[in-house]
Amino acid sequence: MPNSKARKRQPTLPAFRRYTNLAAAIHMLQTQQITLLNPATWDDKNDAYFMAEYKRIIGAQTVLAVCFAQSSETYHHWRVFSNGSDGVCIEFDKDALVSMFSLRASIRTGRVKYHLIDTLLRKSKIDPHELPFLKRRPYKDEREYRIVYVDEVKAQEFQNFPIQATWIKRITLSPWMSTALRYSVVKTLKSIPGCAGLSIVRSTLLENDRWKSITARAQ
Repeated sequence: MPNSKARKRQPTLPAFRRYTNLAAAIHMLQTQQITLLNPATWDDKNDAYFMAEYKRIIGAQTVLAVCFAQSSETYHHWRVFSNGSDGVCIEFDKDALVSMFSLRASIRTGRVKYHLIDTLLRKSKIDPHELPFLKRRPYKDEREYRIVYVDEVKAQEFQNFPIQATWIKRITLSPWMSTALRYSVVKTLKSIPGCAGLSIVRSTLLENDRWKSITARAQ
């Protein structure tokens, strides 16, 4: 007799958005790899310091990371993480990426938690393993998810991990990219082996015909 209580289906995880540049996107598609880098190069020096302290406290030789946004595109994301005409947003299937990374003992994954400074200062002690996933409250709209690689023995500046083109749901080109250049860029990306079927669009964040059409209702 079948179980009367149907097993609840696990909800599909939201997509990851990786804001980067065109060169990094081409490298990713050609090599079918995603690269984790040294956080020391990050613009946010508070964030870089937390990662460096985490590395020091746990006695690791290497701490690398890659970050994803779990929110819809915003002007902030483009301007801060993919500024300029060669900016790119790569949208990944989150389930596929998390499943791949979860099989590796050297990887820690998790959502970033956003706090006020005073909130954390009131704590007498913080688990050092929280450090890679802590960020100041003003960044909360990023809804960041972070993948962190730790090597306690070998010093490395980067580490590659395999991906599949089928895990990429869409590539969005910079809103600052000239329309005249868009078609050549799309053609080039789709010419990469395994990428012919990719959905590639240009962001309309800065100029959207549907949004502009709303003024007609004001007549």
